Amino acid sequence: MREEYMPIQFTVFKKDVIAQEGVFCKVQAVANRLHDFLNLDGTQKQLEERHVVGASSAGIQEIILNEARELGFQSEKKGLFTNYEVTALRPDYYFRTDGAGILLEVERGKTIANNMDLLDLWKCHICSNATYLFLLVPQFRPSRNGRMTAQFSHVAKRLAPFFEAGNHVNVDAVFLFGY
Repeated sequence: MREEYMPIQFTVFKKDVIAQEGVFCKVQAVANRLHDFLNLDGTQKQLEERHVVGASSAGIQEIILNEARELGFQSEKKGLFTNYEVTALRPDYYFRTDGAGILLEVERGKTIANNMDLLDLWKCHICSNATYLFLLVPQFRPSRNGRMTAQFSHVAKRLAPFFEAGNHVNVDAVFLFGY
């Protein structure tokens, strides 16, 4: 008997006008492939096993590492922030495509509590080599007291205003995945 898993939540926040629509379409295709991979039963099972109280985002990263590499991402690409005093910054994964770069960040427990979603957006905002962000966050985060925090919806509410007219950041689009 096949186990039923909660489908990956997925939403895109983008500027109304993107200078290179063709590049956006290429980035969207990469996002769709990652989304398809995340929805595979085997991937879902691994995510469910590793997304537990006290786990780290590294465990989630291990699940997607091979797929990310197949898509063309490099793990923890260094040198992307040399224009800033915070040169040690690096994304979880980086992908260079025609005319654009993509930062891929994987979060788990500290997504909201430590504002990691906003830090990831800021990293993409200041990165001269990236204009797209793929952000993987839990749909819900379990806590030791048994409560579940709705992280995906909270992150979506926080990121949406950055893509409204007059609030634009230096990021063309955020592809938000909820595992």
